[in-house]
Amino acid sequence: MQTDPGTDVIFIGGRSGVGKSSVAFEISRILAGAGIRHAVIEGDNLDQAHPQPWRDGIDLAGRNLAAMWANYRELGYSRLIFTNTVSVLEMAPLSAALGGEVRGFGVLLTSSDETAAERLGRREAGSALADHLDRSRAAAERLDTAGPEVARVATDGRPVVRIAAEILERAGWWTVGPAAP
Repeated sequence: MQTDPGTDVIFIGGRSGVGKSSVAFEISRILAGAGIRHAVIEGDNLDQAHPQPWRDGIDLAGRNLAAMWANYRELGYSRLIFTNTVSVLEMAPLSAALGGEVRGFGVLLTSSDETAAERLGRREAGSALADHLDRSRAAAERLDTAGPEVARVATDGRPVVRIAAEILERAGWWTVGPAAP
């Protein structure tokens, strides 16, 4: 009988424009290059609907995460990289949605207002840049309340590959050394 290995998760949170998706995909690239089985889930997309289900008390994001992770687990995955703006403030309910034994590592990516504004300005093609910048600043203030158990990693002026390697090392998933990226 095979024992359930549980789930190891890196929860990546941070304001809009901080680099959550870029860092998650770089972590994935590093792990894939080493042949380490894992999945990446972008949490911001789990309940992207109008009207917003959460405003009516419906945890569609949690339900969708549980369903998606059940499918990955059925296929033998036990490592997850999860990104969502406030994931580091919601690790307990997110872990509950994943089910079973969850070993989570929370990392809050940080950046200056100027860096976030520059990055958002490059990717925002519509008319909502000002609103996006306001929400990003408000999220940064809210995320500052994350406890000391959440690792903080600055992204200003740093290459994505270095940020990803730091997170993997701090999470205990990778030892940075001569053979590491």
